[in-house]
Amino acid sequence: MKIYINGRLFAEKDAKISVFDHGLLYGDGVFEGIRTYNGRVFMLEEHLHRLYRSAKAITLNIPLEKDGMSKAVVRTCKANRTLNGYVRLVVTRGVGTLGLNPFVCSKPQVIIIAANIQLYPKKLYEDGLKLVTVGTLRNHTESVSPNIKSLNYLNNIMAKIEAINAGVMEAIMLNPQGFVAEATGDNIFVVKGDRLRTPPIWAGALEGITRNVVMGLAAEQGYDVREETLTRYDLYTADEVFLTGTAAEIIGVVEIDRRIVGKGAPGPVTRRLANAFRALARSTGVPIL
Repeated sequence: MKIYINGRLFAEKDAKISVFDHGLLYGDGVFEGIRTYNGRVFMLEEHLHRLYRSAKAITLNIPLEKDGMSKAVVRTCKANRTLNGYVRLVVTRGVGTLGLNPFVCSKPQVIIIAANIQLYPKKLYEDGLKLVTVGTLRNHTESVSPNIKSLNYLNNIMAKIEAINAGVMEAIMLNPQGFVAEATGDNIFVVKGDRLRTPPIWAGALEGITRNVVMGLAAEQGYDVREETLTRYDLYTADEVFLTGTAAEIIGVVEIDRRIVGKGAPGPVTRRLANAFRALARSTGVPIL
């Protein structure tokens, strides 16, 4: 595997960063997870827009223009022949001293890893996920904005630990007001009749790239799609619930807090949107080769 670091490709064993990088010391940096399908990078422009917005929000000056970053992603995918895989694009604050001051750091580092990923076993896409709501609340939106994809994911990790300890693979996180925010790494949708609902950004949800694509596909298919505050009652009484994310794509939820969702299997709306998403993802994007 070849890893991109600051304009150069390194063998995996030689890909190293300083222990004084503030990305390591303090989680000071931003990232994107991006998918490739059939030799194309899916929604690359949208991912880069979000990356640069995240960086701007934390006053991190990325040392590459968007066009250069796009070329770097394609170059790394090409070097690894990641035609159907996953790209992790990371920008750290750079090397500094011990202490929180970000302005003592040197030039930010750009790291790109192009590899494979399988977030959930294939069988779960057929049978559906079981979820639990957890006690770890989503960060307050005025503490760390959910729209900043930062390297500090401890909030989500703590929720993931609760899920695993409860015997399931994913958790639902509530915001400090008790409304549904998102899963630990994915957005959440509720289906009731021909209505699709997903938590608004201000409620603690990341404005997911896949989330936005699915909302567009659902609207094209005639569904009433809205951002709306959701409670656990809305989840428990939904016809269908599904998660969306870059790595997860679209995956149905069949049980929440030991309550069966719908008929206990991924529903027709979930399957219809998943098929539409796969068709779109496999036919569009920036060519790698």
